[in-house]
Amino acid sequence: MRYDCAIIGGGPAGLNAALVLGRSRRNVILFDDDNGRNLVTRESHGFLTRDGITPTELKRLAHEEIAKYDSVTIKQDRALTMNRVSDTHYELTTASGETYHSIKVLLATGLKEEQPNIPDIEKFYGTSLFSCPYCDGWEMRDQPLAVIADKNVYELAKKVYSWSSDLVVFTNGEGRLELEDRDKLTAKGIQVREEAIDGLEGENGQLRSVRLEDGTLIDRKGGFVTPLWRHAADFGKELGCEENAYGGIKTDGYGRTSVWNVYAAGDTSLIVPSQLIIAAGEGSAAAIGINGDLTNEYFEADL
Repeated sequence: MRYDCAIIGGGPAGLNAALVLGRSRRNVILFDDDNGRNLVTRESHGFLTRDGITPTELKRLAHEEIAKYDSVTIKQDRALTMNRVSDTHYELTTASGETYHSIKVLLATGLKEEQPNIPDIEKFYGTSLFSCPYCDGWEMRDQPLAVIADKNVYELAKKVYSWSSDLVVFTNGEGRLELEDRDKLTAKGIQVREEAIDGLEGENGQLRSVRLEDGTLIDRKGGFVTPLWRHAADFGKELGCEENAYGGIKTDGYGRTSVWNVYAAGDTSLIVPSQLIIAAGEGSAAAIGINGDLTNEYFEADL
């Protein structure tokens, strides 16, 4: 069987694209190895009617809704390779050794994150340390917080300040603040520590203090960090998709990339972690682009 579209990635972008394409009566297969970046997330916020939902429950509801459209197949498998077959379609192979064929491909593989080089940070990430103030700032409001980043720490601190003015900025011995930015932070009562962080202390995922290399303990109840982001899969680069200025896959307003019949949506194109509702919207826009292109191709082929 040759599918109209193969979707790589079962996060909000891929799932919403599958929903829209299913409702457009397209034969779609979605590959999801259930290894998303938000597995550490306890609650997802900012999604109207679903504020506070767990990623697991959101995915369960999405699968339940998509199941009504029998033209959509969801495979719990990882796509490993993708090759263009002549001028007609792509061939995909999976970790289980299966082979599939599809006219169009939507890359919605998302991002992987690499945390700052701080001992024990993984014990607190997703519970009391987060990357997105818009997602978790409300829950951390008015608490003594850490802002940990070696780059763009000033911009992150400005954002977090909206939720709590009790901040300590840590550059972890890596970054250096411009004197003007340091003065602005100090004027707001924000302490800046440029020493390397030796470790984090706390229990059951709840941060209690940040330990500097000289043994100094600075009490904090939680905070925000800036991980390094990279693509969760290299399909875009392997296929030759043009990148945007930030390293994401460059797309038009409907997910089209620079490569024939390849589309991208969600964090894959944004190259920054977006809220669920933004990723889902990108998936919907890409699905409309895919369906529009299929409509033109199929309709004119019958003339």
